[in-house]
Amino acid sequence: MSEFKQLQTFIEVVTQGSLSAAARVEGVVPAVIGRRLDALEERLGARLLVRTTRRVTLTQEGAAFYEDGQRILAELEEAEAAVASGNSRVRGHLRVTAPAGFGRRHVAPHLATFQRLHPDLRVTLDLSDRLVDMAAERVDCAIRISDMADSSLVAVRLAENRRVVVGAPAYLAQHGIPQTPDDLERYECLSLGASQSRGWVFRVDGELVNRRVTGVLECNDGAVLHEWALKGYGLAWRSLWEVKDDLRDGRLVTVLDMFSAPDYPVYAMMPQRKFMPLRVRHFVDHLKESYAEPGYWN
Repeated sequence: MSEFKQLQTFIEVVTQGSLSAAARVEGVVPAVIGRRLDALEERLGARLLVRTTRRVTLTQEGAAFYEDGQRILAELEEAEAAVASGNSRVRGHLRVTAPAGFGRRHVAPHLATFQRLHPDLRVTLDLSDRLVDMAAERVDCAIRISDMADSSLVAVRLAENRRVVVGAPAYLAQHGIPQTPDDLERYECLSLGASQSRGWVFRVDGELVNRRVTGVLECNDGAVLHEWALKGYGLAWRSLWEVKDDLRDGRLVTVLDMFSAPDYPVYAMMPQRKFMPLRVRHFVDHLKESYAEPGYWN
C-alpha cells in the first residue's frame, strides 16, 4: 500500500470527521479506510486516532502528524501546479466555500458551468454562513462578502456589494421609520448572530461606525432573516442582490439610506501559496468574467 495513500486517507478522515464520511468521499467502503489507518499507525508505531462508530478524535501524536501531513499535501499540490502551469488542462479537486444565500444564486451555477468546461475536474461546494477555516478544511477558494480582506489570505476582488437596512411596510407602519442609526435600539433587529458581532455598519458624519443591534430573533442563515423581514418581524441588514426584487415589488423598503456604508466587496480568498493551483486561478477568472457581464447584477 502506498505510504502517500495512507497519508491522504488519514488527512481525509480527520477533515471529514469519520471513517464512513471519508469512505464516501473516496468511493470505497469504510473497511478499506480502516485498513489504511491501521497500516499507517503500525508503520509509525503510534496511535493517531481514537475511533468510534460515529467520530474520530486526534491523539496528541495524531494532531502533530495531521499538521505536518497537511503541509506535505499542500507542498505536493503546489509542485504539481508549478509543473501544470504551462498546461491548459484543469484537473484535480476544487473545493469552494461561499455564504449560503449568495452561493446558491451566484456561485453554484458558475461552478457547475466551470466543471462542464473542464471534465477532468471534480468540485465540492460548501454553502455556509460560518467563517470556514480554509487551512484546516483544505478549502481552495472561499467566496466572502467583507469590508476588508484577511491579510493571511490572497484576496481577489470580484464584485461590489451594497448592504441596506430593510423592513416590511407593515412593520414600519406600526413602529415608525428610524431616522438615525441610534434609533435602532428601539426596534427589533434581525441579527445574523456571531458573524455580525461587531454590529451593523453605517457612515455617520463622514466616519464609519458600528451599531450593535438587539432583538429576540437571531439566525446564522441569512435566508431566514430575509424571510423574517418579509413577514414583518423586524428590520434586517441585507445585501442588495438578495432583496432588490422585494424592493422593486414593494414587499420591503429601505431605511437609513443616507447613512449607508460603502459597498462591501465580494472577494475570492485563497490560502497564501507560492504557486496557485491552475484550477483555482481559472475558476476565479471565470467568476470575474461572469460577474462583469453587462447587466448581470440587474
